[in-house]
Amino acid sequence: MSTRTSSSAPAAAGGRGGRSARRRARELALQGLYQWLVGGQDVAAIEAQLMETEGYDRADAAHLRELLHGAIEGADDLRAEFSSLLDRSVAELSPIEHAILLIGCYELKHRAEIPFRVVINEAVELAKSFGGTEGFKYVNGVLDKLAVQLRPNEAAR
Repeated sequence: MSTRTSSSAPAAAGGRGGRSARRRARELALQGLYQWLVGGQDVAAIEAQLMETEGYDRADAAHLRELLHGAIEGADDLRAEFSSLLDRSVAELSPIEHAILLIGCYELKHRAEIPFRVVINEAVELAKSFGGTEGFKYVNGVLDKLAVQLRPNEAAR
């Protein structure tokens, strides 16, 4: 369980005492992916808009850029990784759950240095903050199964 602090608390690089720069990057990536999924905006336009968003200066800009571009450019491959784990079609996912699963899948697949439990926890926190009432449970279940597929050695420990 994570500790929550007031939004006026400074962001700490390690996550204690405020939202980490990586968490802020994930939040902004979620916002950008939502715009892409719902509005079909171009990734460059989304990125430019995110750069003007309050709190952008507290985000890990490199991680945000990687997540945004990686998830959009690799969306079909990422969906192929998790679609068999869904109890519905990808088209029936809420845009928030869809975007969170793209982020989580991207990190599980391409960022092996981030422990799978951290990837899942961060996705669950995004779903709790921005998704529907029970969406975090769904995201957790899908990513938990996906971690076993994508990182079998790590997940077995």
